[in-house]
Amino acid sequence: MLHVYEFEVFKGQDGWLLAFPFDFDGGTQGADLAEVSAMAADWLKLEIEFRLMDGRDIPEATFGHEPTHEDGRILLVAVEASLDTVPAVTASEAAELLGVSRARVSQMLKSGLLMGFRKGRDSFITRYSVDARLREKPKAGRPKKAASKPKPKAAAKPAEAR
Repeated sequence: MLHVYEFEVFKGQDGWLLAFPFDFDGGTQGADLAEVSAMAADWLKLEIEFRLMDGRDIPEATFGHEPTHEDGRILLVAVEASLDTVPAVTASEAAELLGVSRARVSQMLKSGLLMGFRKGRDSFITRYSVDARLREKPKAGRPKKAASKPKPKAAAKPAEAR
């Protein structure tokens, strides 16, 4: 689905161009207008995809805004975003890529180690989260408990206390 929103672009104190949408919280930046425009499109696409995965509402777009900053200008950003545009693999494919069982993939989803969503009866895992997990190179097995410091031996009682 095509989503179109207005952003305000203005120069920040550090010289970067900043882009903030009028209908969402958050924003992005770029070194020049071309870069900040591309970053705004990436930001908007990811924001909408994450909201769809979480089952959150997508705000209705509003138009006709005036810049709120002296050097601000309005940038219209349009992106195709839906659950179908999220790079994803099935839970079974994620299990194979990660070298774990499908049940472990379900546990990792519940604990927040992986991100995913459901379409009908099928579970999908974002490719972003699978790739991030592979970059971490987790070791097999349960994590080791933190080594505890040896307890100091009890001090000998003074001679007069014996």
